[in-house]
Amino acid sequence: MTTTPEPALSVRQILTLDRVLAGQPEVVAGAGHLDRTVRWVHVAEAADVGVMLTGGEMILTTGVLLADDPDAQTDYINSLHHAEAAAVVLGLGRAFPTPPDPTRRAAERCGLPMVVLHRPFPFAELTEEVQSRLVRAKFATVTLSETIRTALTTLITNGAPLQHLLDEIATHTGCPVVLTNLAHRVLATAGEHHAVDDILRDWDRIARQAGHNEGHGWIRAELHGRGQHWGRIVLCGHPGDTTTGRLLADRAAEALVLHHILGGPTHTWEQHSAHSLLTDLTNNTQPARHLLPRARAAGLPVNRRTFVPLATHDTDPTQLDRVLRLLGLPGLTAELTDGTTAALLSLAPDQDAHALTTHLATRLRHETGTPTTLAAAPPRTTWDDIPTGLREALHIAQATADTPPDHTHPPLLTLRDIHLRGLVRLLRDDPHLQAFAERELDGLLTTANPEHDLLSVLRTYLATGRNKSRTAQLHHVSRPALYRRLETIQTRLGIDLDDFEQAASIHIALLAHDAQHH
Repeated sequence: MTTTPEPALSVRQILTLDRVLAGQPEVVAGAGHLDRTVRWVHVAEAADVGVMLTGGEMILTTGVLLADDPDAQTDYINSLHHAEAAAVVLGLGRAFPTPPDPTRRAAERCGLPMVVLHRPFPFAELTEEVQSRLVRAKFATVTLSETIRTALTTLITNGAPLQHLLDEIATHTGCPVVLTNLAHRVLATAGEHHAVDDILRDWDRIARQAGHNEGHGWIRAELHGRGQHWGRIVLCGHPGDTTTGRLLADRAAEALVLHHILGGPTHTWEQHSAHSLLTDLTNNTQPARHLLPRARAAGLPVNRRTFVPLATHDTDPTQLDRVLRLLGLPGLTAELTDGTTAALLSLAPDQDAHALTTHLATRLRHETGTPTTLAAAPPRTTWDDIPTGLREALHIAQATADTPPDHTHPPLLTLRDIHLRGLVRLLRDDPHLQAFAERELDGLLTTANPEHDLLSVLRTYLATGRNKSRTAQLHHVSRPALYRRLETIQTRLGIDLDDFEQAASIHIALLAHDAQHH
């Protein structure tokens, strides 16, 4: 657990205080180091004051013990430098009516800010004001630390998703935040959309410099725990001081590590990143071109590529992702809704998209050991066409979700393969179609069936082309038992399943019923 950082003022900030300005301060040396942190203020006249310092102090002196000894003046500055003092303030007066050259030259050589007061005032007034400001800043820092820790811990204990944590962090920091893995690939972001988009467009450069620009509000904190290093969180342009930014980054890192540990291995941050991007593309929540920087920052090749939208039902996205890795195919995979997994392949223009997709579908079936089918939309060469392609692939997968698994079915399906089933699914919300399905299937939908699921038998019988032997085999019953069930179905529906038109009507009604309930 990290500690709360010490509050601090810079030399430059202290020089802007009204009390100091009234003393007509003049920086005579070390002007390039005024952003040094001042941790405390001491009044000290002793020549050997350096041995009593711990670093970060601003020393106030009149130099009364140094007035007649240039060597002592130089040694005095050197001792402050070695003690890592923040600055020295000399009140001009009886000892030094003007800035002493030996002291000024030594301070410039050491890079130690030296300030003279042309109208000295009681040093106690300055020490009192600075110390009180530091104490108030300490209290404010502790309060801020506990506020953000409480807010984030509450979200975690309530089971909030990762995005909610990042949104809360962005609110507290007042700037965009970016979560990356160790390869600098963006896993998630939060903050004002336009600002985030600007950052992601230039992410490759920003990622290299983020660890070296803390003075400009780019603050990075590492995420590690239980002996593992997972990634980083980057505050992009934090508007406050560096100390506060570091505090916020550290508290955010603590919360993200805790969220990662408690969340377990079921949903990695990489999966969250892919899910968020594919969901936004599919739902068309914003123009696809606005999502292009996110895809690029997430590591998906997007320049001069051919994209293949894919979907599959009841297949774990980790299985599909593993097969993609085995075949060396770059892409994103994520489970979206209703057990449907979407994927987006990114292929080089000279690669055969159809051959590679067919090989992927065949290998997926082999790896899962089940008759899994992979739905594919036609390849897209324009990024703006991807949302339409993803929706088409999902439509194909969902339209075939109720088809009984069968190794005789091809591993790869396109829109041409779903025929009537696809059309019915598109029209499933039409009230006329809903009324038709209810009317045609009324005899089975309104009658209790404790012994046998006659609707399931009817579904299999029609899906197999009215093949009685295959239907009996799939339901693990004898042919005579199947005949009795089919007879019951015909009686309750008042139809003849041997009549093509009646069987077709019932088949369409059953497809509509299934589409409405999935």
